[in-house]
Amino acid sequence: MALRRIEVLAEERYADRISSIADRFNALEYWSLPAEKEGRRLYYLLLGRCDRQELLDALQNAVGNSDGSRVMVTAVEATIPTEDEEESEEEKAERKRENREATREEIYTQVSHGADLNYNYILQTILSTVVASIGLIEGNIAVVIGAMVIAPLLGPNLAFSFGVALGDGKMMLRAILTGVAGLGAALVLSAGIGLLGHFPLDSPELLSRTRVGFDGIALALASGAAAVLSITAGLPTALVGVMVAVALLPPAAAAGIMLGAREYYNASGAMLLLIVNIVSVNLAAVLVFRTQGIKPRTWLEQRSARQSVVVSLAVWTMLLIVMGVVIFFRKPV
Repeated sequence: MALRRIEVLAEERYADRISSIADRFNALEYWSLPAEKEGRRLYYLLLGRCDRQELLDALQNAVGNSDGSRVMVTAVEATIPTEDEEESEEEKAERKRENREATREEIYTQVSHGADLNYNYILQTILSTVVASIGLIEGNIAVVIGAMVIAPLLGPNLAFSFGVALGDGKMMLRAILTGVAGLGAALVLSAGIGLLGHFPLDSPELLSRTRVGFDGIALALASGAAAVLSITAGLPTALVGVMVAVALLPPAAAAGIMLGAREYYNASGAMLLLIVNIVSVNLAAVLVFRTQGIKPRTWLEQRSARQSVVVSLAVWTMLLIVMGVVIFFRKPV
C-alpha cells in the first residue's frame, strides 16, 4: 500500500499550482483531463513513498475551499514497472526514514467509523456480550476470543484519542457517547444474565477477569500503542491481535455477571480491570498519535490540539496513578 493515486477535481485556474506541487513532491506520474462541468479539470498524481501528508496539505492550501473542488486518495496495489525500479537512491533513503504510511485523512476515514453510534454497533455489542458471557461461564477460551474479535468497543476509544490529537471536539463527544452506550449495553445485558442465570461462578476464565495487577497496566499500554502503530502504518489487520490482547468486553461482561449474581467484590475487580484497560489504551493511543506527527493542518487548529493533548494526557495519567494505588492496596479475598 505504498503507492497512492491522488485525484484533484478543481477549476482550470489551479493547474499551475497543482503541477508545481506534483514536481515538488516528485510524483511518479502527473496528468489532467477535462471534467464534464465547464471550467473544471481532473488532475491525477501517482505518488510513491513521499511525504503524502505534506502533499495533501499543500493541495488543500492550493485549491482552498473553492466550490466544487475535491481531493481523493486511492491506494494502488501494484504498478509496472514497480516503484523500486523507478526510485532514485535519495528517494530510497528517504523512504527508510519515514515512520508512518497513512496520512491524517486516511486515518480519519478509518478511525472515525469507530465513533458511529448506530443499530449495527449496538447489535454487535449485544451479540458479542452474549458470546463472551457464555464463554466466561463455561470457561471456553475459544468462545471468549471470538467475542473479543467481534466486539466493537475498542473503536470509540481509538476515535476519541484521534479526536484528541486533532483537537476535534465533535469526534471526541461522538466517541464518548458511543463508548458509554456500548459499555452500558454490555453491562446491563450481562448483569441480567448473572441475575437470572443459575450456574457456578468458579470458571477460571470468569475469575481471571476479576483480578488485575500491574502487569495488566503494562499489557494495556503496550496494546494501545500497538493499535495506533498498526493504523498509522496502514496495517489494520494487526488490530485483530490487539483486540484479543486488550479486549474491553470480557471484563465488562464479567463485571455485569458478578454484579447480577451479587458478587460485589469480584464485580469491583472486573470493573477495575475494565477501567485500567480504558485508561491505558487511551493514554498510549494519544501518546503514539502525537509522536507519529498526527496533528491538524492549520496553525490555529494545531494550537487547540496541543491544549487538548496536554489536558488529556494529564487526566489519563492521573487516573492511571489512582488505579495503580487502588491495585496496590486492594486485598484479595
